[in-house]
Amino acid sequence: MTRPLVLTLGEPAGVGPEIIAAAWRARSTDALPFAVIGDADLLRRQGAPIAEVFAPVDAAEAFPRALPVIHRPLPAPVVVGRPDPANAAAVADGVEEAVGLCLAGQASGVVTAPIAKAPMYASGFRFPGHTEFIAELTADAPYPGTRGPVMMLTAKDLRACLVTIHVALDQVAELLTAERVARTARVVHESLRRDFAIARPRLAMAALNPHAGEGGALGLQEIETLIPVAEQLRGEGIDITDPRPADTLFHEDARATYDAAICMYHDQALIPVKTLDFWGGVNVSLGLPIIRTSPDHGTGFDIAGQGIARPDSLIAAIRLASEMAAARAAR
Repeated sequence: MTRPLVLTLGEPAGVGPEIIAAAWRARSTDALPFAVIGDADLLRRQGAPIAEVFAPVDAAEAFPRALPVIHRPLPAPVVVGRPDPANAAAVADGVEEAVGLCLAGQASGVVTAPIAKAPMYASGFRFPGHTEFIAELTADAPYPGTRGPVMMLTAKDLRACLVTIHVALDQVAELLTAERVARTARVVHESLRRDFAIARPRLAMAALNPHAGEGGALGLQEIETLIPVAEQLRGEGIDITDPRPADTLFHEDARATYDAAICMYHDQALIPVKTLDFWGGVNVSLGLPIIRTSPDHGTGFDIAGQGIARPDSLIAAIRLASEMAAARAAR
């Protein structure tokens, strides 16, 4: 049997605890059982029955009747909607423990609930976010491929992968080096084979400039960087297109021609993902020794505790982590 997943609590004052409880209530047989690393008392306040467990292996037996929780009490009381830096270290510790369980073979993957970066930074957290933190935690683990992390956003039949992530738009062109674009494409190609069981992945490269640069009239990045990189990758056996205009890359007929799109900057990927399925998008970290997925939304402080936060994205993240774990186990 494939090992259970582990979920992290995320920011305890946000929507994480309630959507985790809602995801357990919506549990189905097409996803793995999971255990939550977090404060059991806080999760009890979400109205779900709780079973305190010692390890992920105990989750499968408890899961049908209660939400399994590896109890890690928080140091400060939680006030819904008001994050407290006093709890930030415990949030980071939960992520580190979850990653360690995966590296030790006790869990099949980690699904992270959203964190609030401001209180994390106030407590001394030095990473831009989950992705970079998990990349460092797994840096010494063996990995049989091109190292990420690469951020992939998924929604329905769209997989959009980012070459640059959280950078200002006026910095993107400078950061689009041949090495960065090629590494991203290699990570995506390998992950589609290993984690998504796609034997011959088809990649579509999005252009940076309107009309793919219009032969250089609207920018030279396609001519100087992106087309040569695509030719190099095809020489390595990777099926990837030359840069294609982004405004015609994401409609239904276009999506049928590729398995993942290589996008140059944040909004180029996230706008089509969130337009296609605003509530059900999933954030995936590719190119790491462990499987990691996350809901594609934030902490929702403005609606936390009101019982209106939708768990769709978390449920989709759990389902996708389960599918990726099955694909890795089958190799």
